[in-house]
Amino acid sequence: MTTDLLLTLRADRGTIAAVDIVDDDFDLLDRWRAGDTAAGQALLARHFDGLCGFFESKCGQDADDLVQRTMLACVASKDRFRKHASFRTYLFTIAKHELYRHLSDRRRDGQRLDFSVTSIAELLTTPRSRMIKDADKLRVVEALRRLPVEQQTLLELHYWQELGIEELSEIFGIEPGNTRVRLHRARQKLRELLALSGEDDAAKVLGSMAKP
Repeated sequence: MTTDLLLTLRADRGTIAAVDIVDDDFDLLDRWRAGDTAAGQALLARHFDGLCGFFESKCGQDADDLVQRTMLACVASKDRFRKHASFRTYLFTIAKHELYRHLSDRRRDGQRLDFSVTSIAELLTTPRSRMIKDADKLRVVEALRRLPVEQQTLLELHYWQELGIEELSEIFGIEPGNTRVRLHRARQKLRELLALSGEDDAAKVLGSMAKP
């Protein structure tokens, strides 16, 4: 399951996912835990594109490696997941940890990062995203990269991965009320960076963009 996992999922995700499209995530997880490798592949394939988009908008050329690391961490910890949240929430919690670890490892001065303050733009020199071909969308993605990493991640998970307040609260380990406040502040900051006038314009821009 761990050998060339990324290549396997990229090549076969459509076929694998279609076989078990009627099964929910927990059904596939239970079968995977019982030794059904194909069920595990189907489960990971179902969420593969979402993970690719999550990392692509932040880490560009390192995205594939981070997807691989997230998938392998999921493989290693699948039996410890207590189903207290959706499998998708669990997977993006792992993805957030892998992102933060990756960014911390890139810190040359060895100091601890504050992800509520520091942005991707401050940490990484990222080439033009391969997922963006439209100039307006590229402008939005580049503005997102100038937000603190926590704010960028919140917005992208909410608007592009369609995770709700409860799911975001689980991923970030905070209360739902705090999640709403942080989302509001993130939208306000993005609105300022894009020089938008309306109160809800940032949400509309993000909601109108196709998922990565």
